[in-house]
Amino acid sequence: MRVTLLGAGAVGGWLAAGLARAGVEVSILARGATLAALRGRGLVFRHGEAEEVFRLPASDDPAALAGADILLLGLKSHDLPAALPLVRRLIGRETLVAPAQNGLPWWFFQGFGGPAEGAILDSVDPGGALARAIPAERVLGGVAHVGSRVEAPGVIRLIQQDRMLFGDPSGRHPGPLAALVAALARGGIPASAAPDIRMEIWLKLWGNSNMNPLSALSRADMLAMLDDPGVAGLIEAMMREMAAIGERIGLPIAQDIPTRLQVTRRLGAFRTSMLQDLEARRPLELGPVLGCLVELTQRLEMPAPTLAGVHGLTRLLGRNLGLD
Repeated sequence: MRVTLLGAGAVGGWLAAGLARAGVEVSILARGATLAALRGRGLVFRHGEAEEVFRLPASDDPAALAGADILLLGLKSHDLPAALPLVRRLIGRETLVAPAQNGLPWWFFQGFGGPAEGAILDSVDPGGALARAIPAERVLGGVAHVGSRVEAPGVIRLIQQDRMLFGDPSGRHPGPLAALVAALARGGIPASAAPDIRMEIWLKLWGNSNMNPLSALSRADMLAMLDDPGVAGLIEAMMREMAAIGERIGLPIAQDIPTRLQVTRRLGAFRTSMLQDLEARRPLELGPVLGCLVELTQRLEMPAPTLAGVHGLTRLLGRNLGLD
């Protein structure tokens, strides 16, 4: 199996390190300081006091890395539409695309059924370009439950890993799915195949859609937000509104809110990816994480005032800080 990684960030670098440990042929498309770091020192992976260095082929030329068995997408979801020309050049006739990103992916409603069947959300996929170029039939969907960060270009710090889930939304690629999951597991990443990858994505979004924007607005970690009664009440209100969307479109959430928040508490004083982006003055991953839910409720003519209000505040925050 040959894998090309686009987006050697906190999650992409974590996965690349695991695949490299397993002996998989991994190459990385990178530019600028990240490319220089990968070519100079290599991909540096840190966990606690331990440090590993992986010498992986890296290039800024898509033609040199095209045609892998799997194109692993580790870049931020909101950066993917602009990166589509690169993705097109990296995909060969048999290449499968494996996104490991936060938020609702572009392919989510293809073959979904129900009132949201075939929905293309501009907050995720403006104009539907991603859906046309990379249909669900070419996707192995991913959900990363991991705490990690980029300490410097090409340097990844693992804080805590829980699990990495991949699934086959079209049901057409059981072999490649099994091979990818097995390779990650051999490389020390707790990976498994999810029978219903859409539900796994929806469940993660149930937490991310509130924790991420609220952490950016408050500049607080998750534990601090949960310990504040006012913020905790806002989190629960957002979760109730998203659960209602799930009921409407055929993704009912079996877990109750207090149980889910207890799970979140176990992560401790974790700083969300959106808070990290805010502090680094990078654009916020708002559309695929929360804007998609607001857009979906508008299409379904469902009331969601809390989701819409928090989305509006976070959008204004990004705009006023020049992060658009």
